[in-house]
Amino acid sequence: MANALQFDLTQPWDGVGLAPVDALLVEGLRAGEERAYEELIDRFQQPVYNLVWRLLADPDDAGDVVQEVFLKVFRGVGSFRGGSSLKTWIYRIAVNEAHNHRRWFHRRRGQEVGLDDERCEGQTYEELLADQGRSPFEIAVSHETRERIEEALQKVRPAYRAALILRDVEGLSYEEVSEILDISLGTVKSRIVRGREALRALLAGERDNVPGLSWAAQGAQS
Repeated sequence: MANALQFDLTQPWDGVGLAPVDALLVEGLRAGEERAYEELIDRFQQPVYNLVWRLLADPDDAGDVVQEVFLKVFRGVGSFRGGSSLKTWIYRIAVNEAHNHRRWFHRRRGQEVGLDDERCEGQTYEELLADQGRSPFEIAVSHETRERIEEALQKVRPAYRAALILRDVEGLSYEEVSEILDISLGTVKSRIVRGREALRALLAGERDNVPGLSWAAQGAQS
């Protein structure tokens, strides 16, 4: 469908680094073309919903947040200059909206607290990252296992969960995750390591002193 879109820009823009299909779509959105909006929803609605749902674990809340995400995309596309991919830009908006929603929801319930040690089980994060073992998502071979992973994922500290979802579920590069979350590459890697360790421990039933486990989840299990 996207290849059939043809639009004329009324204003120049500098998104020359975008993939042709994305550049064409952005042109249509900036020109206010209805088919461009339909194409955007067709391409990104389900992926954005999946991302937000995993971040919030609430279908109703996820639906509300996704609506807000696309409203911000529609309103902000005029200022999008193609410095990142269209997907990265939209995902950054989605993660921010999910974060804002979660912060609002937990405002009166206290903040989640995570462990901030610079080492994990006597190893540095760089040493752990050198491990070529498969991630939890790569070893999920059945629907039941995937359900267990999804449930365990919700018990991981939100900051680590976001990085883990973007990297291991969405398959984005470390650089893309860094751009979406607006954090350094080193912080991305450390959060992913912590998230993976927490997830592995949860799946193995090792709930005591799990690195990256949210304070709320620890309290619920005690």
